[in-house]
Amino acid sequence: MSSAHPRQMDQKSETAQNSEENLSPNTRRSFSFSSFRHKKRSNSSEGGVFTRRRGLPTFSSVRKTSRNESASKDDGAPQSNFTQHQVKQTGEPPKDNLISDVAAKHEGKDPDTTEAMGPIVAENTSKQHRYVSGQYFFEYLVVVSLKTKDSNSYEPQITYQFPKRDGMARFQKEEEEKTLKAITLFCFPEGINWAPLTEYHSETFSFVLTEIDGSRRNGYCRRLLPGGKGARPPEAYCIISSLACFGLFSKIFDEVEKRRQISMAMIYPFMQKLREAPFPAPGNTVEIKSFIPESGTEIIRLTRPLDSWLEHVNFNTLFGCLTDEEVLLVFAAAVLERRIVFIADELGTLSQVIHAVAALLYPFVWQHTLISIVPEILIDVVMAPTPYLLGVQKRLLDQVTDQGDLLVVDLSVDKKTTFIASVGDESSILPPKLQAEILEALSKRQKPTTVEEMNRVVSEAFLLFFVKTVGHYGSYVKHRRVGEQGVFEKRSFYKAIDSKTTRHFVKKFLQTQTFDLFIQEVEQQTGPQQGIFHKKILEYQEKKKKEKTKKR
Repeated sequence: MSSAHPRQMDQKSETAQNSEENLSPNTRRSFSFSSFRHKKRSNSSEGGVFTRRRGLPTFSSVRKTSRNESASKDDGAPQSNFTQHQVKQTGEPPKDNLISDVAAKHEGKDPDTTEAMGPIVAENTSKQHRYVSGQYFFEYLVVVSLKTKDSNSYEPQITYQFPKRDGMARFQKEEEEKTLKAITLFCFPEGINWAPLTEYHSETFSFVLTEIDGSRRNGYCRRLLPGGKGARPPEAYCIISSLACFGLFSKIFDEVEKRRQISMAMIYPFMQKLREAPFPAPGNTVEIKSFIPESGTEIIRLTRPLDSWLEHVNFNTLFGCLTDEEVLLVFAAAVLERRIVFIADELGTLSQVIHAVAALLYPFVWQHTLISIVPEILIDVVMAPTPYLLGVQKRLLDQVTDQGDLLVVDLSVDKKTTFIASVGDESSILPPKLQAEILEALSKRQKPTTVEEMNRVVSEAFLLFFVKTVGHYGSYVKHRRVGEQGVFEKRSFYKAIDSKTTRHFVKKFLQTQTFDLFIQEVEQQTGPQQGIFHKKILEYQEKKKKEKTKKR
């Protein structure tokens, strides 16, 4: 599993502009394609609370709509599992997007000259995308092949697309063309230099396309050698979907690959059946009937995991690359929204690890740039002065380590050291007692363990950390009247923490946009709190009450 983001260019904030002005003339400054969106909180009473942080500049590619606004509101599309993580965004709409920039770079044009779509066009495009991808398993399947550009290089091109898009308006066609060009770069992020191969280890990874309106689509990619004899470059099969479920799409790729070995024509009926099938609810199974010559009609069963918020995650890869203690250091840096770069050769490793790190933050959502596989042409994203999680292939390491204030994590098997660069205080960010408790919980997992068991143990360990540090937030969201928006009493919330070390950590965490937007969502809710996090909070509070009763 892997993730990378194309569509994401917002207006630059004054902070970002000032950062650019302070760079020396010889410094790389090509991060104009990144997204710097001002996220503003709505005006509300601030009596008795800390001054709220408004107009925070972000370098955000993982922007989501309100959790309360399920996808089902749009044209009857089913709700995807992302909605339980989503946070409402306000502020001015972005004027540009990374898809346009990627396409411009791909064609050798200046991305700053790309004409932006107006707000009405963006809204219509968003609705059209939500309708198309939300109603089906996927939006489309493309095959990206490496075509000879000259004697020393190749150019990725789409050689197969299902379904074909007909009857689209001009602006929709233009946007789709930009999207397709971006997809080719994310399927082959290494660039144009390839040598023909006789053997190639098939690999599966994913990336994320962030739309101009902040909505997201996932790209699932499997690369393998095409049929034929002799040396030849690999090709990539890519599925674009609004749904996030890596395991499910990996199984779909198995079926696509099996049919491809017979004939490309066998892929079409299978994908058509899949496209017409409803996406199953968590824990449910959908059956797809498909005919294969000499085998007859087969029934493919696709089961969606019960824990839908973990269905895009496999913690085994993260803990296979890093020790428990090293994972804690990465988690600490992510909680405080620092710039983190992961280094590896394997695309699948990069994408799986970054998704796993982001999942450790649940119930909070990483609000900034997340690009699990940075295409070589976009490597200057490391120059961005704002938080990010980036996956970079190891051969590009020299273009990363000249930056300061980074946590650079080497995931390679043959690494000499895990942390190539660090701020140096990562081990002191989390409260020592809670660090020990997380490590103890992680040590209880069985080895070897299944993906489901690993996900359960890891997610519960880190979820309990947030329960113990900020789980009392609900008592400090005050509603003056029934049905009115609440106000978070930050000062009282902070003072209620007994442990000095925990209070020190929470004081820093409260300054993050991660927490700020989470509590904004809570303030806007008028009904009772729900979800896994709230359930764990109640369980923990009940446990504490019983312990107090026993002591008496």
